[in-house]
Amino acid sequence: MLKKLLVLMIMAAPVAGICAPGGNKKKEEPVVHLTDEQIYEELKKLALVFEVARDNFVEEADEKKMLEGAMNGMLGALDPHSSYLSADDFKDFNDKSHGEFGGLGIQITSDRGAVRVIAPIDDTPAEKAGIKAGDYITHIDDEQVFDLTLNQAVQKMKGRPGTKVKLTVISDGEEPRTITLKRAIIKVKSVKYEDKKLADDDSENPDKIGYIRISDFGATTTRELKEAIDALEKKDVIGYVLDVRNNPGGYLTAAIDVSDAFLDGGEIVSTRGKGKTDIERSFAKPGDRTNGKPIVVLINHGSASASEIVAGALQDNGRALVMGSQSFGKGSVQQQKPLGDGTAIHITIARYYTPSGRSIQNEGITPDIEVLQSKVEVLEKKESMYSEASFKNSLKNEEAKKKADKKSSDKDADKDDEKELTDEEKDALDYQLQRGMDMVRAMAKMKSRAAAMPVTPGADEDGAGAESKSSPEDDIRAENTDSAPKKK
Repeated sequence: MLKKLLVLMIMAAPVAGICAPGGNKKKEEPVVHLTDEQIYEELKKLALVFEVARDNFVEEADEKKMLEGAMNGMLGALDPHSSYLSADDFKDFNDKSHGEFGGLGIQITSDRGAVRVIAPIDDTPAEKAGIKAGDYITHIDDEQVFDLTLNQAVQKMKGRPGTKVKLTVISDGEEPRTITLKRAIIKVKSVKYEDKKLADDDSENPDKIGYIRISDFGATTTRELKEAIDALEKKDVIGYVLDVRNNPGGYLTAAIDVSDAFLDGGEIVSTRGKGKTDIERSFAKPGDRTNGKPIVVLINHGSASASEIVAGALQDNGRALVMGSQSFGKGSVQQQKPLGDGTAIHITIARYYTPSGRSIQNEGITPDIEVLQSKVEVLEKKESMYSEASFKNSLKNEEAKKKADKKSSDKDADKDDEKELTDEEKDALDYQLQRGMDMVRAMAKMKSRAAAMPVTPGADEDGAGAESKSSPEDDIRAENTDSAPKKK
């Protein structure tokens, strides 16, 4: 058996060696490679540890569990995102990617032995229980997670829909809290959309702003996004808020396609593997589905991986303004390497870079305008005590009484029908969303004013106000310039 085990390990060793990028090792600590003979001696030692442990452990040893633990430990030593996937794990991974799975609806990672929340998924038990990005899970059903691998923690949180699981959660600056969640079938519709208006816009014809929420990047995201944009374009929105807050990522190809939908050209992302020449670049195809309308991308600490690719691509190409808070900082790409028996290796194969060449690994995307989620307190009354209306015998506004009566009836209706907050009321309390919509409206007004500016004819082509004349070659150069990445 020892001989067979050694052969299996030697066959598997090159796979990990070729794919591993070096993980979290510091640059000042270069990797010291072993010779083939040294590797063989270490593998012999590993096989010896297995046999001694199996034969001497006080209880009956589970060989499969021991070997899976050894493989998980090997891959976990590379970085937090590499792991061994059993047949069940591999099936679950594929089910999640196609939009339906069972559990709590939470994306987690390993952080120095603890389980850290990347983000809860929208409309799931985890999100409804108030679990937030950055929270730490310390216990699952009163068992400490520090002795568990990431896959073991995931398995303990999964279960039959309707059954319950108890989690101990620590949020930043708060005392630990224990919450009980009921497992459910998690059906992820990755794109939601609607046309919204600003909370304080009570005009008769408020500006419509296209709101697109992407909760993860799965197999159906691209199709759902195109349907969303097409529907919103028919409603004549003035611009878009693309919300990828608490989006933990997903397929790289989906992130590229989403970016492409908003771009008319330019680089989207580059991935760089272990070798110096192992570089792949992805570029946008001509055709912006939003017709050049203003875009604001909302990000926060729970925006990771594919979300950061989209935010970085639109930011570096000058196509969108990024608002919110610093993103998560996961700048690596994982791939599943099937082992032929239903199991697989989930391993980091590359780092990705934004069009300007930025690696956001451990750094994240920095928003153009930092807007921290806040609670709004009104310091100024909407109608001042000192105004034209306060003067004695001032002329009355004929429409004012109608508006006042309508507001009064609306308030009375609200008092009579106090229920859970409506979607509009929730939007009004979402400070980041309101500021993003504010910015879209401002950008749209600036664009429309610029388009309406009259061209002042000049006396000649060299005059300050002269209309410019261009050749076809100039037009081609201009198009190429517009499609090139705009670096900051």
